[in-house]
Amino acid sequence: MMLEHVFILSAYLFSIGIYGLITSRNMVRALMCLELILNAVNLNLVTFSDFFDNRQLIGDIFSIFVIAIAAAEAAIGLAIVSSIYLNRNSIRINQSNFLNK
Repeated sequence: MMLEHVFILSAYLFSIGIYGLITSRNMVRALMCLELILNAVNLNLVTFSDFFDNRQLIGDIFSIFVIAIAAAEAAIGLAIVSSIYLNRNSIRINQSNFLNK
């Protein structure tokens, strides 16, 4: 696959993630869009690593770290969302203002 195709795919994923993150009212959807953004970054890291220096695996190692951070973020984020749902009975972003109580 050519380098430009991978960059176009990564930019497309990143754009969908940013658009979904900005327009989302649901916290779970916002977390999913954040995962799309991180996957676009991983795709760029692996592509740059393979294109510029395919003997060293620096981009691959960085992408593994980003995947680990994304998994931790998803686990903690879903735990926070479930806690908010139990307390407020809603997971809408605009209805969760915690400074009032």
